[in-house]
Amino acid sequence: MNYSFDFSFLQDYWPMLAEGLVLTVQLAVMATVCGFLLGTVCAVASTSKSRVLRALIGVYVEVIRNTPLLVQLFVVFFGLASLGLKFSATTSAVIGLTINIGAYSSEIIRAGIQSIHKGQIEAGDCLALSRWQVLTAIVLPTAIEKVYPALASQYVLLMLGTSIASQISAEEMTAAASRIQSDTFRPFEVFLVIAGLYLLLSFAMRGLFWGVGQFAFTRRRKLRTSL
Repeated sequence: MNYSFDFSFLQDYWPMLAEGLVLTVQLAVMATVCGFLLGTVCAVASTSKSRVLRALIGVYVEVIRNTPLLVQLFVVFFGLASLGLKFSATTSAVIGLTINIGAYSSEIIRAGIQSIHKGQIEAGDCLALSRWQVLTAIVLPTAIEKVYPALASQYVLLMLGTSIASQISAEEMTAAASRIQSDTFRPFEVFLVIAGLYLLLSFAMRGLFWGVGQFAFTRRRKLRTSL
């Protein structure tokens, strides 16, 4: 092997990498928040008494979980544009990532809801709480606490999945790396640095989710439970 490593050229491309890093974080944050909300709504709907509603949610979840994320992004970016609904690459990436993670979040949260003991719900009924109060004060907080580690891991994977958005011209970190290596013809150094940045982002997100979990869930804090 006669390859000579040289990272010095990257100092001229740090602004481009920084912009890509910022967009990667923005995509991850927006898709995580919107996906969590979408997943929560779908999880509640999937446990309702309406067969039609359960069937619709079931179809949505199965379609998303059994098709590639890249294809889903293409449908949003190119498919909707052919129907007259044109979105920017960044907006399309957020929509596609939200739809994707919403399906996975729905299944995780649904599992948490179904794990709630009926006695807790009956206790809420005995206190004359409405169904909405039982859902928001008893069922969802307990369910989300139980599945929080799984959700956190899924959202870290979502952040890594934002790299696919480069295929629809979203100028996130992987897209910036591709442009740099096409200019410098040194892909090994460029993608080695990008891999390091993704690794740091993963650790940062896990640390953030751990902190949120310790703050939001008192029992986890008392038990010193980690992700």
